[in-house]
Amino acid sequence: MNDAAPAPTPAPAPRKRARVRAPELIGKGGWLNTGGKDLKLSDLRGRVLILDFWTFCCINCLHVLDELRELEEKHRDTVVIIGVHSPKFVHEAEHAAVVDAVERYEVHHPVLDDPELATWKQYAVRAWPTLVVIDPEGYVVAQHAGEGHAHAIERLVEELEAEHEAKGTLRRGDGPYVAPEPVATDLRFPGKALVLPSGNLLVSDSTRHQLVELAADGETVVRRIGSGERGFGPEAFSEPQGLALLPDGRVVVADTVNHALRVFDPATGAVETVAGTGRQWWQGSPTSGPALEVDLSSPWDVAWWQGRVWIAMAGVHQLWTWDPEAGTVQVAAGTTNEGLVDGPAAEAWFAQPSGLSAAGDRLWIADSETSALRYVEEDGEGYAVRSAVGTGLFDFGHRDGDAAQALLQHPLGVTALPDGSVAVCDTYNHALRRFDPATGQVTTLATDLREPSDAVLAGEDIVVVESARHRLTRLRLPEEAVRVDAVAHRTQRAATEVAPGTLRLDVVFQAPAGQKLDTRYGPSTRLLVSSTPPELLAAGEGAGTDLFRDLELNPDVAEGVLHVSAMAASCDDDPANEYPACHVHQQDWGVPVTVTASGTARLPLVLAGMDG
Repeated sequence: MNDAAPAPTPAPAPRKRARVRAPELIGKGGWLNTGGKDLKLSDLRGRVLILDFWTFCCINCLHVLDELRELEEKHRDTVVIIGVHSPKFVHEAEHAAVVDAVERYEVHHPVLDDPELATWKQYAVRAWPTLVVIDPEGYVVAQHAGEGHAHAIERLVEELEAEHEAKGTLRRGDGPYVAPEPVATDLRFPGKALVLPSGNLLVSDSTRHQLVELAADGETVVRRIGSGERGFGPEAFSEPQGLALLPDGRVVVADTVNHALRVFDPATGAVETVAGTGRQWWQGSPTSGPALEVDLSSPWDVAWWQGRVWIAMAGVHQLWTWDPEAGTVQVAAGTTNEGLVDGPAAEAWFAQPSGLSAAGDRLWIADSETSALRYVEEDGEGYAVRSAVGTGLFDFGHRDGDAAQALLQHPLGVTALPDGSVAVCDTYNHALRRFDPATGQVTTLATDLREPSDAVLAGEDIVVVESARHRLTRLRLPEEAVRVDAVAHRTQRAATEVAPGTLRLDVVFQAPAGQKLDTRYGPSTRLLVSSTPPELLAAGEGAGTDLFRDLELNPDVAEGVLHVSAMAASCDDDPANEYPACHVHQQDWGVPVTVTASGTARLPLVLAGMDG
């Protein structure tokens, strides 16, 4: 018998990683959540940095904020998360709007306001959201685009902690986050509203995770529903948004960050969950079935139409329905691809639908990321999707007149009016707009509203939810529209110059440490490519399983947008584990391109890893 202790197992050598020196963080808007201090990378040496390139209009960015909360808390003494706010819309370049968004979404880490996309360009970022990991010595070691990467980053953080603890280059301690002073208001970034049968108003008080019942004056608080703490239970919501009255007098609530529908009974005060599991829907998950067994994804608004509750499923760019009698949910329209495509419901594309309003034979939709007003109507035995105002992901502004050339900017709310027209909460234009289907004209009803997100009719008035002024504002519907000087915008992102002819598209994906591509049930990757205009691509559009493709550009089209959607599934690489943990990584890119002789012949898009 040998009593000697066994020799210790040597620690595995750290993985060899590509390392690129991280560029400095610069942004004309300055820093938030730092107590007024400007941060430099040298101030953060010794910590693992995670840069989160986000913009507050982007639902995928909001998903990532939620994904990072647990990691942020667990590794608080070694990890510093820094949000780099990189705007898409003109309104998002306003500093005050970024300040509001940081509070609205409870961002508890430093944020750099980069309105001119200076740091975005330095890090060669191409998509919202993108996460960049910097090691304690100041080198970039990984980049991830899209959602679903929290588990991979967690593992990388643990590796970096161990590696740099051993080297003596890890510095533990408190981070640079300084919480802003709280502000007392009855509502805080309210989202949606409805008029109850009693005449009172019910408001989703999104940042406070509550519903608030107000008296008919829209100001006096009658009661609050919910604990006020983020959660998922009978007394808790998480950033609730849409509200719709059911025929029996109860209210269905889009409990957005809980990925669920709840029902509130004004008579008893009871709240119950009627759809969703609390988990976010991912590609490959069921798209129909018993409502409490199917995952949802950021339901943003709800409306009762044709005997069912229709759901603006912002997180997956679709419309779903919930049938209260059958207790089931199912997809009603949309493919999960992001963009503006009309036609049969099953083939249509949406981009973050965020507002719904039923009006007879039409269901009106505020399709926020395409700055569009759209609608669903019956078409033969099914439904069809049509666009009334808006042309695509990158065109927006404030222009009245004929609907074909009118412009909105990220609308979040839509309200059917008694005369058959539609009021649109044109959120990033701080305006209430009107579309009249009879004349095809768009007009402006009111300006100087602050991020209006919904509106409801109350007698002869319209009550607007001024989200960023934390109040409801009552307006008399004007007989004449307000005159506004027209302005058109395009996204501030610089177009990528590409060479004519063949363009090699490479989606870079490296499975996280300890994982491999999941091929048990067939290909584990998917790539879908299209373009606006469609004529931009002579060949290469469509779906496939390889993460690379040769695209043929049409020599007669000088510019456009490439739409790329990629998905990869990876699982724990342990042959002894019969049920390995698996994860889905996915991202949609809209890449503006111009065709020039000096342009690049290769377009790399990093899903996860580093482009070698």
